[in-house]
Amino acid sequence: MNNLINPLNYSREKLLSMLAQDAYRHGDFKLSSGRRSTHYVNCKPVTLSGEGLSMISLALLEKVEDHALAVAGLTLGADPLVSGVAFAAFQVNRKLDALIVRKEAKGHGTGSWLEGPLPPKGSSVTVLEDVVTTGGSSLKAVKALREAGYLVDRVVTIVDRQEGGDLLMKEAELELVSIFLLDEISNRANQLEK
Repeated sequence: MNNLINPLNYSREKLLSMLAQDAYRHGDFKLSSGRRSTHYVNCKPVTLSGEGLSMISLALLEKVEDHALAVAGLTLGADPLVSGVAFAAFQVNRKLDALIVRKEAKGHGTGSWLEGPLPPKGSSVTVLEDVVTTGGSSLKAVKALREAGYLVDRVVTIVDRQEGGDLLMKEAELELVSIFLLDEISNRANQLEK
């Protein structure tokens, strides 16, 4: 029991090391955007671990707008993030629900794009993302949320790959807030290898 993480605190340095060790790879990779890169970041080994999700949730929660009533993200990468942040918010007595944005509307029932306790139309929602390269999946989530009547001004990501996603966000009138830049993770990975 002594190893429990304080729900009001986390170590940014420890989280950086976890991502560098468990989420980052150097080599030759084809990304979901279709681009090729020597850097690959898959946050799921960290976001799907208890300790990693706890720390990431607190880091993301710090960046969610104070007036937001919900956090949302495109399934599958954002699923643990929105749930973890909603839980972290509850632990500090903040009302913040989680929404999951489907990649396509349900083919049955209500045909909804969104899952979760929907806030009133016009409410502010912050979009969460694990990794931003071009920003495509974030923009898809933002589009679905805006079409559903929500205000979305900010995307918070664990890792910005520094490949132009921030420019596309600006064009869509969004603020991109990153916990880490790819350079930070790559540098820490190099340090850990020595």
